[in-house]
Amino acid sequence: MTEKFLKYIKYEKRYSLNTYIAYKNDLEQFYTFISSTYEISEISAVTHQMIRSWLASLMETGIQARSINRKITTIKSFYKYLLKERVLSTNPTIKIVSPKTPKKLPVYVEEVNMETLLDNKNDFSEEYLQYRNILIIEVFYNTGIRLTELINLKQEDIDFVNLTIKVLGKRNKERIIPITKDLKDKFLLFSKLKENQGIISKDKLSFVFLTNNGKKVYPKLVYRIVNYYLSGITTINKKSPHVLRHTFATHMLNNGADLNAIKEILGHSNLSATQVYTHNTINKLKSIYKQAHPRA
Repeated sequence: MTEKFLKYIKYEKRYSLNTYIAYKNDLEQFYTFISSTYEISEISAVTHQMIRSWLASLMETGIQARSINRKITTIKSFYKYLLKERVLSTNPTIKIVSPKTPKKLPVYVEEVNMETLLDNKNDFSEEYLQYRNILIIEVFYNTGIRLTELINLKQEDIDFVNLTIKVLGKRNKERIIPITKDLKDKFLLFSKLKENQGIISKDKLSFVFLTNNGKKVYPKLVYRIVNYYLSGITTINKKSPHVLRHTFATHMLNNGADLNAIKEILGHSNLSATQVYTHNTINKLKSIYKQAHPRA
């Protein structure tokens, strides 16, 4: 039933590849523990106490609560599927409670630092790799898209007339994101640069961001690019594409954007995921208050 469940989340629920791999690994880890500890092979023989025992063993290894919560989500989804398929009549995960996790505020780069980086016209040279790399930073910061969305961005996804890009987000949900005229012009110049320097896509799909060999860029490469540029402007520990997504959302909110509009642009399925950025705004207001109010 595990294979059927994995096919279900991959093809029917359309979970991302990363989520699919995480679920697969969680289930394998769960089965290994149950079979070795209790010497049972039938899923119907697994009890509530056995699942709790597995979770306790994970906690003893020092795994963070956030990771344990994801594993609980995996197991609960699996048993919910088994009930749906009438493989089981009872659900041993019903009383499993997720441990509380401390709320982590999104890390972001200050506006002045992003302006310093992107206002440096020297970075937009006519050398392909340098232009591509700084344009990647520009796209992340201007649109708030995810790493996989940037990697899979195709030439036909850019609407130069209506100033939008189309991205395929989590669970294959399509959304339209506005872009500035300045970013449109940079995309057009980038296309000419690729053409002039003979950078041609080796894939059937015309991906926007390519390596020198014409293959679409890959996650580790994009991480290195982002880390390189952010290292020159900020001292924050984490310098990743997702930090630029946080930066986009925080700066939008700080400059008066509607929370629901940010939610739509980011592709969040519910508002609670977007509301975390309001904490950054509140912290900024507190800081301004302390500096400006005579009684603070």
